[in-house]
Amino acid sequence: MMSIAAARALSGGQRCFVGIGLPSTAANLARRTHAPDLVLIYESGTLGSKPSRLPASIGDGILAETADAVISVPEVFNYWLQPGRIDVGFLGAAQLDKFGNINTTVIGDDYAHPKVRLPGAGGAPEIAASCHEVYVVVRQSKRSFVEKVDFITSFGHGTGRGDREKFGLRGAGPTLVITDLGVFRPDETGELVLTQVHEGVEVEQVREATGWDLKVSPELSRTPPPTETELQTLRELKAAK
Repeated sequence: MMSIAAARALSGGQRCFVGIGLPSTAANLARRTHAPDLVLIYESGTLGSKPSRLPASIGDGILAETADAVISVPEVFNYWLQPGRIDVGFLGAAQLDKFGNINTTVIGDDYAHPKVRLPGAGGAPEIAASCHEVYVVVRQSKRSFVEKVDFITSFGHGTGRGDREKFGLRGAGPTLVITDLGVFRPDETGELVLTQVHEGVEVEQVREATGWDLKVSPELSRTPPPTETELQTLRELKAAK
């Protein structure tokens, strides 16, 4: 459901910065269903990849074999990402707070001696800063949905609307958060609001998995169930691995 909801949010012609895992599944699903003109850009330097199966990593040869062009990693960041040529960037999170700030660095309030040291930033801070929009895909629990992250790895909306402009960040930041329970979008203050719940999920379940006093949209809807075409295409992508 997370992959399908993320795929539905993408449209043809967009330039999408893709990570391995659910973002890659979602982007390839969208390209093979309703968005054939979606341009997939992987951090390894492949532009316009059209893999027939899900790549195992950003270094999977199928990405280069099916790409419109292959460039260096510095060129991806210097000439595509930083100048604002990427429409949508996908990010994951170990912790996400109510203003869309992301932590993938440390758990605990002592950076030098954390409870858990996480994988770190990679290219995520630049994706968060420069893409026109950021979609976050994360499994939801009170451990991942916290009122305030222990460390800001990738800037969302800071403490509210206006903070991105204050720091000179060009992109709109997180405009969509997709979890295994529902879909969230920021309101006029930058705070994430529940706008959609998935099939079989109730609002109270979402509240119980959220570490802050969750706002719920007055126009809350239910995510349409997967179509046969979406399910079949998803199975084909996974089977081809």
